Amino acid sequence: MRKLFLSIAALMLIGILAACNQDEESNDEQEEQVVSVEIEEVTAGDLVIEKSLYGRTEPDSTTPVMVQNPGEVTELEVENGDTVEEDDHLATIQTAAGNQNIYASTAGDITKLTADEDAMVSNEEPLMVIADFNPMTLTFSVVTETLDLLETGDTYPVTMNGQEYEAEITAISTMPDDTGLYPVEATVDNEDDNILSGAIAVMDIPENRIEDTVLLPTEAVVTENDETFVYVVEDNQAVRKDITIQETQSEETAVEGDVQEGDQVVVNGLLTLSEGMNVNVVQGQEEDNS
Repeated sequence: MRKLFLSIAALMLIGILAACNQDEESNDEQEEQVVSVEIEEVTAGDLVIEKSLYGRTEPDSTTPVMVQNPGEVTELEVENGDTVEEDDHLATIQTAAGNQNIYASTAGDITKLTADEDAMVSNEEPLMVIADFNPMTLTFSVVTETLDLLETGDTYPVTMNGQEYEAEITAISTMPDDTGLYPVEATVDNEDDNILSGAIAVMDIPENRIEDTVLLPTEAVVTENDETFVYVVEDNQAVRKDITIQETQSEETAVEGDVQEGDQVVVNGLLTLSEGMNVNVVQGQEEDNS
């Protein structure tokens, strides 16, 4: 019986020693594991939080061309899309009172022309419209809080059809429209006629500014269990630094905490990273674990 007990004890001791050796080997492997990461430098400065306003383009002005008396179009000198100057001859209408010559009262482009030669036209609807597309007018509708961010004469970047332009605020209404929103107008140069009427315009205006703060790439920020932190590379190791977010945007985030200008934060390779791991800084997208 005593020999059986000693045998069982020996087997248990061997099992414990084997398990300890495995744990030590596992820890050694973890310590020796090297994770490839990409880094970016922490900077200091101001973070401007932008607000996007959505609107549409329309001609700077539109002038309807009317006929005095109904009649038949005997001469038509223009078609839609033509550019005319003031006093250009547009059409001749044969009426009961005689021929009426139609001239342009302003310069611009011909639009909304539906009549052809020999067609009958009335004096109730415009024969055509002369539209001025340069500058182009942008119309927005904003809430009350946004009015405080805008002033006439201010210029802001505007994106239309993937192109960026500079627009100037020209009118801010102090009365809401039927929707309860406040109309705002801006103008943008359209000398090359690249901007079409009815295009969607996105204007970015500064809504808030955080001055003299620590800025780091938003992709470096990690949130786990209601805790927010980044990994800083120090002596080729990942060191966790807790942070508090002040404001965030898609590319940059303003933070407070144990990070400072010049620190190298991990932006790619975060998925398998933990405190104290050895890291290998790489360029490009060798490993996309973030």
